[in-house]
Amino acid sequence: MKKLNRSNVADLPIYPERILQFGEGNFLRSFTDWMVNRMNKTAGFNAGITVVQPIERGMVDMLNAQDGLYHVCLKGMKNGQPVKETELIDCINRGINPYTEFDSYREVIDNPELRFVISNTTEAGIVFDENDRLEMQPQKSFPGKMTALLYQRFKTFKGDPAKGLIVIACELIDRNADFLKKYVLQHAENWKLEPAFTEWLENSCAFCNSLVDRIVPGFPKENIKEIQQELGYEDNLVTEAEYFHLWIIEGPEWVQKEFPAQEAGLEVKFVKDMTRYREQKVRVLNGCHTGSFATSLLYGLPTVRESIENLEIGRFMKEMVYDEILVGIQGNRTELEAFATKILERFYNPYIRHEWKSIALNSMSKWETRNLPSLLDYFEKEGRLPQKLVFSLAATIAYYKGSVEGVAYTLNDDQWILDFYGEVWEAYDGTPEGMHQLTTKVLNLKQLWKQDLNQISGLTEAVAGYLYLIEQTGMKQAVKSVLGRRNPKKKVA
Repeated sequence: MKKLNRSNVADLPIYPERILQFGEGNFLRSFTDWMVNRMNKTAGFNAGITVVQPIERGMVDMLNAQDGLYHVCLKGMKNGQPVKETELIDCINRGINPYTEFDSYREVIDNPELRFVISNTTEAGIVFDENDRLEMQPQKSFPGKMTALLYQRFKTFKGDPAKGLIVIACELIDRNADFLKKYVLQHAENWKLEPAFTEWLENSCAFCNSLVDRIVPGFPKENIKEIQQELGYEDNLVTEAEYFHLWIIEGPEWVQKEFPAQEAGLEVKFVKDMTRYREQKVRVLNGCHTGSFATSLLYGLPTVRESIENLEIGRFMKEMVYDEILVGIQGNRTELEAFATKILERFYNPYIRHEWKSIALNSMSKWETRNLPSLLDYFEKEGRLPQKLVFSLAATIAYYKGSVEGVAYTLNDDQWILDFYGEVWEAYDGTPEGMHQLTTKVLNLKQLWKQDLNQISGLTEAVAGYLYLIEQTGMKQAVKSVLGRRNPKKKVA
C-alpha cells in the first residue's frame, strides 16, 4: 500500500503560509483545518497552515512524514439521512517543533503573508507563567510564546499596521482570547516592552473569542486497516468526526470579510457577543461529557454511545443534564430542553465510536471549567446540592486513583495533578474517616478550583460518601444508589 505523502498524490496545491496553528491534535485537524480546506476549495481562501507543536512532545514528526496530508472521515446524520464523507486535507504545509527547530519557527513569524493564528492548547494552555522571559527559545507557556511571537513581528515590520495578526482561540475556556490577550499584555509589561508595541497590539491585531462544537473521536484504531484499504493509502493520521459542526467567532466585522467560512457553506457564525452560545454548549455538551466519563469508564463502558444506550448510565446522563445543568442556564426552559435533546441525540450517532478515554485528557481542569459552575449555580438557586453532579465529582476523584479492582490504567493530566492524586490515594487508609480526609484535601485544591470547595455546606460529606460507596461497592452498585436518590428538598444546613 502506498504511503500518504505529496509524492504519491498528484496535482496537490501548495498554499501560501497564511495561518500559524498552535496544536496538532485530532480536534483542530478535524475542525478548523477541515474548514480551511473547504474554504480553499470553494471560496478562494488560498491559505496554507504551518502547525506549531505547543509542547515538547507531540505529533509534528508524524505530520511531516505525510507532508501534512491526512483524511477526515465524517459520519453522522444530515437532513435526517445517514451520511458518510471522506475528504483529503491538503492545506497543512508543514509542522514545526519550536523546541528543536526554533530558527524555522522564527522564520514563519517573519513571513509577510502570515495573517492568522489559530490555537487549541487545551484548557490548561492559557495560563500566565511569571517565569517566562523574552529571551527564552521558546517560552514555556502559550501566552509567553504569543507575546514573543507578536513582539518579533512588530519589530520585524517596524510596527506596520498591515502586519498585525488575527488570533482565533479555540480553547474551551470562557473568553479564551480575552484571557490570552490579557496575559500577553501582562508579559509585555513585565518584560518592559515599549508602549508602541502595546498600541500595535490594540490597534492592528484582533483577539477573537470563539466557541467550537464538533464531536471528534479521533484516530479509528479499531478499523484502521479497513479504512486504509478503502482509501488506498497508508494514512496514520486519519481522523473520524461527526458531520455536525458549529463555530461561533466573536470579533470585529472586518475579520469576517477576511475569513470566508460562510461563503464556503460552513456553519460558522460571527457574533458580537457569544456568551449565550458558549454557556449552553459548554455546560450541556462538554459538561455532560466531562460529567459522565469517569462514571462510564469505571462502570465498564468505553464509549459515549454505549453509555447513553445503557439503562442506568444513560439515565444518569439525562438526569444530570435536564434536572441539574439546565437549572443554572439563563433562558426559556422549553428552548433549553430542546437544545439539550438535540445535543444528547448526537451521542447516539451509530457511526461514531467516541471513546471516553479521549475525553478524559486533563479532566480536572475540564471539570472545574465545565461542571463546577453548574454545581454552584444549582446550589445557589435551589438551596440544595445537585446529586448527579456531586456523584460525578466523586467518580472523577475515584478515576484519578489510576486503577479499578486492582487493574491500573494510564492517567493523562498535568504532572502536578498526577503527583497530588498519587499522594492522597497512597495515604488513604480505607476508612470512612480516611475518605473524608482525602476528599477535604481534593476540595481544598485552590490551585485547581480557585476556591475552597469545602466551604460549600454539605459538599465534603456528600462527595466523601459517594466516593466511599464507589470504593466499597464498585461503580455499578454506586450508580444505582444515586439514581434512587432525589435532590434533597431543603437547603443543606
